[in-house]
Amino acid sequence: MEQRVDPNIPLESAVGTDPAYIPGLTAPRPAEAAGAEEAKEPVPEQSVEPEPDAAAPEDVPTPDEEGAATEAEEGASGPVFEVADRRGSIRADRDGIRFRLDDQEAEFRWDELGAVEVKPARFGRRFTVTVHLSTRRWFDAEVDAPARSHLDEWTAELDTVLDAYFEEA
Repeated sequence: MEQRVDPNIPLESAVGTDPAYIPGLTAPRPAEAAGAEEAKEPVPEQSVEPEPDAAAPEDVPTPDEEGAATEAEEGASGPVFEVADRRGSIRADRDGIRFRLDDQEAEFRWDELGAVEVKPARFGRRFTVTVHLSTRRWFDAEVDAPARSHLDEWTAELDTVLDAYFEEA
């Protein structure tokens, strides 16, 4: 059985089954739900202020140093592949593969992947990566390259990451 490609659109009630159906109108909220939201009061935030007598330890890194240290640790652990365009991005690192499109994100760990397929466009600038899960489902992400020459570079970089982390069984 294959995964359906068409969009999964929920069925909506129509005039034929519901004579009171009027398109565009929504049902009013129940009164008890509206009352429950009004009953909630904002919880005042408790602020914790450091004592003025306590001296800050000098060996604790500042937030800027922590970010640099984290990036250095990630870079030392292995190769990372990341490409992005104005809407989406594809990232492959030691944790797995992550797809982003606008405000949506999908993350796949290496142990749940069955196969990874790379499809550079033959004539255009579109770079497509499809991940196939062991549950017979697949997900793909597309990124537009700034130039066609980047497609071959991206394919080689992703192959390096896949060779390092992805184990074919």
